[in-house]
Amino acid sequence: MENCNSPSDQKPVAGAEVERDTGCRVHVFSSSSELLEKLHEKWDSGKESPYPAMYSSVFEGIILDPAMMVIPIDDHMVHRGHGVFDTATILNGYLYELDAHLDRFLRSAAKAKVSSPFPRSKLRSILVQLTAVSQCTEGTLRYWLSSGPGDFLLSPSGCPTSAFYAVVIKDQVYQHREGVKVITSTIPMKSPLFATVKNVNYLPNVLSVMEAEEKGAFASIWVDEEGYVAEGPNVNVAFITHDKELILPFFDKILTGCTAKRLLELAPKLVEHGRLRGVRTANLTVEEAKDSAEMMYIGSTLPLLPIVMWDEQPIGDGLVGELTMALSDLLWNDMVAGPETQRELVTYM
Repeated sequence: MENCNSPSDQKPVAGAEVERDTGCRVHVFSSSSELLEKLHEKWDSGKESPYPAMYSSVFEGIILDPAMMVIPIDDHMVHRGHGVFDTATILNGYLYELDAHLDRFLRSAAKAKVSSPFPRSKLRSILVQLTAVSQCTEGTLRYWLSSGPGDFLLSPSGCPTSAFYAVVIKDQVYQHREGVKVITSTIPMKSPLFATVKNVNYLPNVLSVMEAEEKGAFASIWVDEEGYVAEGPNVNVAFITHDKELILPFFDKILTGCTAKRLLELAPKLVEHGRLRGVRTANLTVEEAKDSAEMMYIGSTLPLLPIVMWDEQPIGDGLVGELTMALSDLLWNDMVAGPETQRELVTYM
């Protein structure tokens, strides 16, 4: 095929290969049906798709074909990061803490100046219906609000309307009983303005996890500019002191975790039974935190993960603590048999 000096010198031929002076042949799809066939190649391997259903306000409905679970390239969430998201756990056919996550979702959207195309009641209804249609009884429900598609400028003023997306992800949800290693992250943490909003700008979080994995650890711990323990890359962190106090860092500079807040509500049961001396939020220095008797991550999909070593230093005796597992039991029991205020029964279609 003849080389061209400029991309504008020759129009691409539909269904053909376009070659430039690099010698690379780029295929030009002749039709949408040919493109769709290509998209289906990925999902026609015989394996079950981990994404049984997606909702898109752009398409105004639920999509069951994973090849069509797409987002417009000119969506400002894609090319400008102007969007927020949240997650709810699906366990035994129930949505756990849907309302708490949805409320945080809308608070994040307000701070990010992303309006919702629908009222809260409709968003909630869409999420429940999506889960029902998916037939998924165990996994996660993840959803996003974006300033929407429109153009490639910085300002969202050219976006006609915001967009709402959601997807059901099939996955195992189980109680963790083995401990993990963590490191102190050298990646700068987000400023409070952005850390307290669950937005899609997760580059620091990704780099923080990659740094930990490169050092043979599970994940990392962020420390703020004042030397106080903050959070993990996408989870909260908690400690049990040698005096048997449960302490979580203040939420003023970090994301307010829904599961962490629920743990603070449930943990006083262990105080009543004499197993814990107290439950509180506080500032903890790295030295104080590393000297704790037990340590754990807390997050929606965990819900609690024991930490036994930090920067190659054992936490306590280096074993999963008894009180850590007692707290894990409280959260797990809440997920599988908690009150109706925490668990939404899904009526599957």
